[in-house]
Amino acid sequence: MKHLRKYPLFVLVLMIGAIAMLIPAAHAARQENWLVARTFFQISLLILAFCGIVGLSMMNRTPRNAVRSNLVTLILCFTILPVFLALPLMQLVPSLGFLRAYFEMLSSLTTTGATLIDKPSSIAESLHLWRAMVAWLGGFLVLLSAMTIMEPMNIGGFELRTMMNDKSSKISRRVGGSHDGGEKIIGFVKMLAPAYGVFTAILALLLIMSGERVFIAVIHAMSVISTSGISPVEGLSQSNAGYRGEFWIALFMLLAISSRTMNLSQGRATLRGMPKDPEYRLMAIVVIGVPTVLFLRHWIAAFEVNEGQNLMAGIHAFWGAMFTVLSFMTTTGFQSADWHASQSWSGLPTPGIILFGLAVMGGGIATTAGGVKLLRIYALYKHGMREMERLVHPSSVGRSGLANRRFRRQGAEIAWIFLMIFILGIAVVTALLSLTGLTFEKSLALSIAGLSNTGPLLFALGDPSANYANLSDTALSIMSAAMILGRLEALALIALFNPDYWRQ
Repeated sequence: MKHLRKYPLFVLVLMIGAIAMLIPAAHAARQENWLVARTFFQISLLILAFCGIVGLSMMNRTPRNAVRSNLVTLILCFTILPVFLALPLMQLVPSLGFLRAYFEMLSSLTTTGATLIDKPSSIAESLHLWRAMVAWLGGFLVLLSAMTIMEPMNIGGFELRTMMNDKSSKISRRVGGSHDGGEKIIGFVKMLAPAYGVFTAILALLLIMSGERVFIAVIHAMSVISTSGISPVEGLSQSNAGYRGEFWIALFMLLAISSRTMNLSQGRATLRGMPKDPEYRLMAIVVIGVPTVLFLRHWIAAFEVNEGQNLMAGIHAFWGAMFTVLSFMTTTGFQSADWHASQSWSGLPTPGIILFGLAVMGGGIATTAGGVKLLRIYALYKHGMREMERLVHPSSVGRSGLANRRFRRQGAEIAWIFLMIFILGIAVVTALLSLTGLTFEKSLALSIAGLSNTGPLLFALGDPSANYANLSDTALSIMSAAMILGRLEALALIALFNPDYWRQ
């Protein structure tokens, strides 16, 4: 183990990916699918041998700036690592080719969940397991990078949390006391991995107890914890778990609302402070408010088709809306089996633009969710409320102390800059996709899906022809860049071009 710690971080991550290939290999061997088992096993050995050679040649190299080195490693993970992870897919599904296999693995690693596989039954179950495992490991990589890269650089939303608390993070002081970047990462792995794995196992067990098949339950559990939305059976509409399964999934989606839930599992937070958490409060407003508006809209229309007194249809419609709103706000992308029940109940279509806005809003900071993040939206809300108050009382003085005033001013300014960069990114990606021949609606949906890492968002258009398999290679390349940019966040990439950052 001490020998492996001297290897470059990217090599260690690649080794973990190679070892993970042994799991789908074992699954295929159990199903006596020897071609799939042999392919995964041989590619795993090949990558491990490559890692050994590269690791030995580059070991004992200590970077001058650990945080900067880790950021470069993270960029390599989301650009180079999918090349190796796509090798089994290229061999077992030759019709995909290199670019499309790369896109499939990049989509999984960034927890986007966009897939080129129209019919899940067209590929072996072990490949679905591999897609879900890559997304699950990618979700853990996002959590790890948030603690070891984003927080020390004070980006990714941590700059707002620092303003709110008016002090540095307790986690950084506890785990980051050592100047050794490798030791710090190992400390965070030991801290996060048990909770991450236990939450996944508990959700899988609950789905199995709800009547779901073991294989599907495990994949759905990994998809929910990583917010990838990957499913081997075309979503929850084909699931056997029913309402109980959707309830458990919705409960575990709360992990993507705030990192406080993960801290709770490690004894660093209490339930008493959760109602005061701005991310949970904003989530509650959206998850209850948006379905209520949709329910009233459909309920009024239902009277015109003599369905207004159908109580059970109304309950199903409300639950379907609430579950789907929570799912897209956490950038998971699962649709409830009852999401379309409200349309059949009232005859009115549900505007897909609502799901677009929810995906842009995103989940909490230091979670596996993508998007702008709830804490930034909250900062803009507080600033807006203060400006409205000043319109009525121009000479008033802001309340709640220095930290909250700084959060409303500098915090809102930083949040506004990030939001403008995000919107500018949507505009640029939409324009580039439009040049490939796509319609404006599809281009907009694809750009938001890529930058918010919410792959299933494309299907919210309700267009049967809207799928990733029909995209050209140029459009897939643009989408790949958008997924990487959305996962890394623009501010992290901008930091690489700061001369002061490289002089450290």
